Amino acid sequence: MRITDVIRRKGAEVVTVRPDHTVTELLTLLAEHKIGAVVVSADGAAVDGIVSERDIVRGLHRRGVDVLGLPVSDLMTADVTTCGPEDNVEHLMRLMTDQRVRHIPVVVDGKLHGIVSIGDLVKHRIDELQDERDQLVGYINQ
Repeated sequence: MRITDVIRRKGAEVVTVRPDHTVTELLTLLAEHKIGAVVVSADGAAVDGIVSERDIVRGLHRRGVDVLGLPVSDLMTADVTTCGPEDNVEHLMRLMTDQRVRHIPVVVDGKLHGIVSIGDLVKHRIDELQDERDQLVGYINQ
């Protein structure tokens, strides 16, 4: 299966934050959308970075509560692993495990097209296995 199949099921909406927004504004976005990471983008199309709850916790540990007033660009990961819609789901799951990341932006022609989380990929795989099971049960019951 391909990433495009995952995006088709979950939707292509991506929450972004500008690099100059504060960490407090970032926290508001994470809470409002009930998500764990946000793509950092100055224009809403390019992937300038990614910032997660984990980045915020590490920032709090290093800098204390002063981190809340800092720009998101101070905490974001600038070297972002991305994927394309034709990438294989199993390959991406392994990549996420090896790199210890939970969110990967999907990019098409240099522009943000979606985002997938490890949870999205696990859900997709469980749905696949359920479909296979249902087909086998149907075949046996014929």
